[in-house]
Amino acid sequence: MDITLTSLEKEHSQLLSAKIAAEISSKGGWIPFSRYMEMALYEPGYGYYSAGAHKLGGGGDFTTAPELSPLFGAAICSTLLPVLEGLKEKGLPAQILEFGAGTGKLARSILTRLQDLGFTLDRYEIIEISPDLAQRQKSLLTDALNSKHCTTQCSWLNSLPENYTGIILANEVIDAIPFDVIIYQSGIWHWYGVTLNDKKFSWKFGKPVERNLLPDCLLNSNFSDGYVTELHTPANSWIRQVAQHLQTGLCLTFDYGFPEGEYFHPQRLGGTLMAHHRHHAIQDLFYLPGLCDLTSHVQWSQIARAVLDENADDVFLTNQAAYLLDAGIGDIALEIGNPNDPQSFLPISNALQKLLSEAEMGELFKAFAFSKNLKHLLPEDFLEDLPGFRGRNRL
Repeated sequence: MDITLTSLEKEHSQLLSAKIAAEISSKGGWIPFSRYMEMALYEPGYGYYSAGAHKLGGGGDFTTAPELSPLFGAAICSTLLPVLEGLKEKGLPAQILEFGAGTGKLARSILTRLQDLGFTLDRYEIIEISPDLAQRQKSLLTDALNSKHCTTQCSWLNSLPENYTGIILANEVIDAIPFDVIIYQSGIWHWYGVTLNDKKFSWKFGKPVERNLLPDCLLNSNFSDGYVTELHTPANSWIRQVAQHLQTGLCLTFDYGFPEGEYFHPQRLGGTLMAHHRHHAIQDLFYLPGLCDLTSHVQWSQIARAVLDENADDVFLTNQAAYLLDAGIGDIALEIGNPNDPQSFLPISNALQKLLSEAEMGELFKAFAFSKNLKHLLPEDFLEDLPGFRGRNRL
């Protein structure tokens, strides 16, 4: 693939590459992939999410569902509103906290929709590690709130509050949490890390993986030699922390991924790890450090087990298409557009197709939710009665 870089982009990637190379040398010539990914994405001033770069939308490296259409956020409100109303009726804070809010478009669409529905949110808080994205969020939301005369307070936090009551949102956050790569050889799982070979980053076997770190299905199944997959220990720890800090409320997250049986399918020989640059999927994970996004799919079964271990009441997983249809995205589209006017309705129709189609985001992307301590506020088994989650639980 031919990608033309500016001299500044080349220098940026070269400087980060030198820092990663120095890290490898200082660690004896090998680092786990999770450390490489951490530096490539989050190294202060150099990492993909830590330096000023246009990441989202048509001119960026990828497009998320909220970037495609405000319908996504409006549909989410169908899920959120019964919970927020239940909290407010009990005198508890009716608030939302969003991790990694991108350009702020999801927050804007949610705030706009709630106001249109006549519900006043107490506050909307955001945790954002990218300085340039945080600035874009503040600019977008300030303009949006002023234009709608919305009284909801928006603020930015550095960490998740203790004993949080409300709703926690995360759209395409888990896939960007550093993960480790492992490889199967002669009946043994090994760490698959990064070394320097002729001044270039390359893969290298490490020590055997400790058995207690491996999911049971990787211990009890046979895989072909050279089978590569991922371990998501940091992601599991992150969702545990979210569950620990959520005192009363609902956590709703969207991301691409699979339940365990699909994730570790014997034919998925190369794992799910991928790099992205300017809307291109790139197989070489070491291509242009600092300029490429690095991701893997989410292993949802482990995520579910992690929150259940932290006393979550209910967990639910469905694909994005089923979630959005059950949340009423079709009816919302008819509210804001006129299908008898093809010219004005065409962008709405195109957005729906991308959000719902199995060939686009409809099947690969999943909606996952868990609740804590809501059964005294809402009916028993309420999660399965919430708009968006009234279909089949994929877990």
